[in-house]
Amino acid sequence: MGYRKNLRIVCGNLKDKGSLIKTVLSSKPHKSAVRCVILRATTHGSSSPPSNHRIAAVISLGLESKTEACSCIQALMDRLHSTSNALVALKCLYTIHNIIGKGFFILKDQLSMYQYFGGRNFLKLLTFRDDLDPETREMSKWVRWYAAILEQNLLVSKVLGCHLYSKRAKNVIGKEKDNFSSSLNSDLLNDIDALVEFACQVGDLPDSLHLQRKSLVYEIVRSVGEDYRLVQREIGTRVAELEARMMSLSSSEWTRFLNSLTKFEDCKEGISLLFRNRNRNDELWDLVKETKAKLVAVMKDRGNDGKRTLVVRFLQRTSRAS
Repeated sequence: MGYRKNLRIVCGNLKDKGSLIKTVLSSKPHKSAVRCVILRATTHGSSSPPSNHRIAAVISLGLESKTEACSCIQALMDRLHSTSNALVALKCLYTIHNIIGKGFFILKDQLSMYQYFGGRNFLKLLTFRDDLDPETREMSKWVRWYAAILEQNLLVSKVLGCHLYSKRAKNVIGKEKDNFSSSLNSDLLNDIDALVEFACQVGDLPDSLHLQRKSLVYEIVRSVGEDYRLVQREIGTRVAELEARMMSLSSSEWTRFLNSLTKFEDCKEGISLLFRNRNRNDELWDLVKETKAKLVAVMKDRGNDGKRTLVVRFLQRTSRAS
């Protein structure tokens, strides 16, 4: 098995060099330069994440023009969808993640176009599988997990109206009441649904946690942890706002709010396993627990009030009839 893996690494390195030579000799020098940057960031050989300067080179492609940004995303997607190598796929996804977090607007905009036309699973990796050996099959699970998280990351940005890393999102801190005072209950519930779904994707992790010893997987988990920390913040501010509005919620809004909080609590165990008590945020979990208890109590009180109203109406009809 070790021989097959070593042979694959050698063949992968040769393939990368061949692709670079072919790209350099292309009749379209502008596109070939962009593809060279993508190829160097997503090589076959190493199990380490792309270096900072390789990622910076990719991100800088969004500086010059929309055409260059479009070529960058197109080359990255071509690389992702043409590989059956789990390491290459993870490097492509890690590069996409860095574009989402650090890239210029024009790059993010081009990436969003794929989401717009491709739908929820626009990365199209639901069936990805690298069958070289048992380890690559386990790595394939990380590919599918990571792709689902990135897809949900962009969906969250679409629902919130801004990227998690944007200045607008960061400026919400300390201004929650002012920021949400004009928001409808339904808007806040839509936000919470999308944010909780992100947390659920994080908690639905592969069972091969030992693969975090690989620097690429370790760095991916660290990056996802940063996103999850921001998602926790966004969930907390919205839960606090809806808790303050609890008495104005309709029955359907109570039920939806309670279901979202329950769903969030259900993914706590998986998240704890992944981050090993990092990003615990006990205050958020306490807020969720307390809010659920208040929701249940209010629903019971309103249920009892409804029953009492029915009894009074029945007695009134009975007395009139007599």
